Amino acid sequence: MNEQTDAGMKEKANDEPNPEASELFGEELEIGYPNSGIIVECDSIVLPEGEITALVGPNGSGKSTLLKALSRELEPESGAVQLDGEDIQSLGTKALARKLGLLSQQNEAPSGLTVEELAYHGRYPHRGFFESKTMKDHEAVETALERAGVTHLRDEAMNSLSGGQRQLAWIAMVLAQETDVLLLDEPTTYLDLRHQLRVLEVVQTLARDEDLTIGIVLHDISQAARYADNLVALRDGEPYDWGPPDEVVTEELLADVFGVEATVGLGPDGPIVNPQQPL
Repeated sequence: MNEQTDAGMKEKANDEPNPEASELFGEELEIGYPNSGIIVECDSIVLPEGEITALVGPNGSGKSTLLKALSRELEPESGAVQLDGEDIQSLGTKALARKLGLLSQQNEAPSGLTVEELAYHGRYPHRGFFESKTMKDHEAVETALERAGVTHLRDEAMNSLSGGQRQLAWIAMVLAQETDVLLLDEPTTYLDLRHQLRVLEVVQTLARDEDLTIGIVLHDISQAARYADNLVALRDGEPYDWGPPDEVVTEELLADVFGVEATVGLGPDGPIVNPQQPL
């Protein structure tokens, strides 16, 4: 770990994340891709139960790579991720899908598939391959469509929707899995501002009203500070700082992690970042 990262984290030395207050916990993680070496090194990361934890940092800092390891989409070179006290590598595919829902960056629905049909795909962990849909499946899909705010779009083809509507439909699909943990990889990328806020409002409601544990990768530090309960700021593949937004979002962090000179104010929904110039 480099000296600047040590300096950014030294105040946290006596405030290690507490895995006992979490459903999802990773420790001693070294994560990489074939032929790329280790990209992320993370001594400890916790997603507190019933809260939103946002992974933030510049491009290439390792946010999505870390999220992939937490979801088992990518197996760490070393270390372990535990879900409800079990190593996720030991869980079967359906068993994991009943506990953890993942919405990746790139999602493609077959042409003509409706929003409702997509939501039913989220029920696969709960059914055998040849089993018919049950009343519980129908109830789960209805609830998921309502929670994602897309009930009125249920009969619309996915390829006819706007980007924001499609993203909410994908969220409905993972909600139909009925998991307690939800991981979202850059769900607001390529959306206009209105739909970015709509997606984040749905995510915030899921954590507050449904007690879901949510991990989300976001590029916009101001949005992360407004909607998340906790931030994990990464730089060069290592956590630089973590904690509540009003503790993490500082002018020093914005300079060290994002390479910008900025001022930080305090608004009714948390810190407000005012970028001045690149460093």
